[in-house]
Amino acid sequence: MRKAKPKKRVVLPDPVFNDVKVSKFVNHLMYDGKKSLSYSIFYDALERVKNKMANEEKSALEIWKTALDNVTPQVEVKSRRVGGATFQVPTEIRPERKESVSMKNLIIYARKRGGKSMAEKLAAEIMDAYNQQGGAFKRKEDMHRMAEANRAFAHFRF
Repeated sequence: MRKAKPKKRVVLPDPVFNDVKVSKFVNHLMYDGKKSLSYSIFYDALERVKNKMANEEKSALEIWKTALDNVTPQVEVKSRRVGGATFQVPTEIRPERKESVSMKNLIIYARKRGGKSMAEKLAAEIMDAYNQQGGAFKRKEDMHRMAEANRAFAHFRF
């Protein structure tokens, strides 16, 4: 390789929970560099989750982390061209990519929801993911189903 690998950037923890995962999520949520707006949306969503799920013994942050774990895929399919035919080859996902994909899916499906504000939509998607339902959870299930269906091509792994 001619060039060296670029250095991994260090993401600083967020001001409220002092958690790096929250900062990464907020960075995915952010549009046009408006990080303070993203933080306010995220914290407002967690506040709504706390109010709606008051009967849970977990904190809102723990509920969010469990929701993220519930929508985190373990395998995905990648297109691999072998002798003129394209196969969908199931491959395991690297841990950093797992985290990134789960965050992006949660945000994408929250944006697609009907609702008043983004905080409201995000809170609803977090609660659905926590209860193992909703768009992001369905997406993970579909990814796993695709990988299972194409398990015969696993020997094409690269």
